[in-house]
Amino acid sequence: MKMQRFKHIVIKEALHIRRDRASMVMLIMMPVFFMLMFGYAVNTEVDHIYMGVLDNDHTYESRELVRTFTTSNYFELYSYYHDIKAIDTALDSGEIKTAIVIPKGYGSDPIESEIAFFVDGSDPTVARTALQSGSLIAQSQKGMTLQGNFRTTVWYNPSMESRQFTIPGLMGLIMQNITVMLTAFSLVRERERGTIEQLMVSPIKSYELIIGKMIPYVVIGNIDFLITIFFGMVWFNVPFRGSMALLLILGNAFIFSALAIGMLISTVSKNQLQAMQMSFLIILPSVLLSGFVFPRDAMPTFIYYIGYAIPLTYFLDILRGIIIKGVGFEIIWQQTLALTIMSILLLTIASIRFKKRLE
Repeated sequence: MKMQRFKHIVIKEALHIRRDRASMVMLIMMPVFFMLMFGYAVNTEVDHIYMGVLDNDHTYESRELVRTFTTSNYFELYSYYHDIKAIDTALDSGEIKTAIVIPKGYGSDPIESEIAFFVDGSDPTVARTALQSGSLIAQSQKGMTLQGNFRTTVWYNPSMESRQFTIPGLMGLIMQNITVMLTAFSLVRERERGTIEQLMVSPIKSYELIIGKMIPYVVIGNIDFLITIFFGMVWFNVPFRGSMALLLILGNAFIFSALAIGMLISTVSKNQLQAMQMSFLIILPSVLLSGFVFPRDAMPTFIYYIGYAIPLTYFLDILRGIIIKGVGFEIIWQQTLALTIMSILLLTIASIRFKKRLE
């Protein structure tokens, strides 16, 4: 090996890396970003689980029972409710993970009164912690016995199978990864092939080009979505409790938001390497911060709110809500609205950036 030629190759490649400042910054900052983000997000110890209370007794004893739960650090009082229907809605929407129903007469005869403790079993990690902690607190109370006067019920996923939680989440993750990667290379590929100049001299508007390029991928996204649903329901035998039509309609809201992310990456990237790096910068954090693997309730407040900037966070709520809980649009309309707003915003930014590049 000729050292002189070898030295020139090393210097040439180093110059290429130095000139590509965007890649340099990402390569240096990505380890820092991922270590800080994942270090805080990866946490299976769940505490401060939101709890709803239906107190039909309104006595000192009933309030003391609630206080026993909320001072344990495992449960946090979210709200008092006036009837069981409000409890049902709160559990369906996911705003609470547990609920305790105290019967009338508890204050006069705590030992004979039957207390109902409901647990949302859609996330087995949270459900197991809530069930174990609630049972231990109940056993610590004088005269209270499990399934005697403290009756626990796990909703949606009574057996607490992790598959019923992970498979719907996997559908969303696969859909995101495919759609983001597909469109992230779209405009970059045009630029590298030299065909972008043809678009620059054509009368087509930037938003027409962006949307036009997305339509074929929307079709592909829907086909892939149907494939993931088939394997999830048939191959993995995950029970489907909601409306298939509703899931397919709302799935398109997510497909558009994921494609919009990929298109925005495509307008920012100078080459396919940068497009790939930026795609991973979106895809990897969403695996953890969206609640796909680890419960978001266990994350620090700052990391928890970062998750709201990720479309997958909302789509996982939609998927698990429809598939596991069988909820309707009235429960998940907020997640749908968030996805729609994010899609419009991302597409607008992508169109503006592409227009500036054309000019």
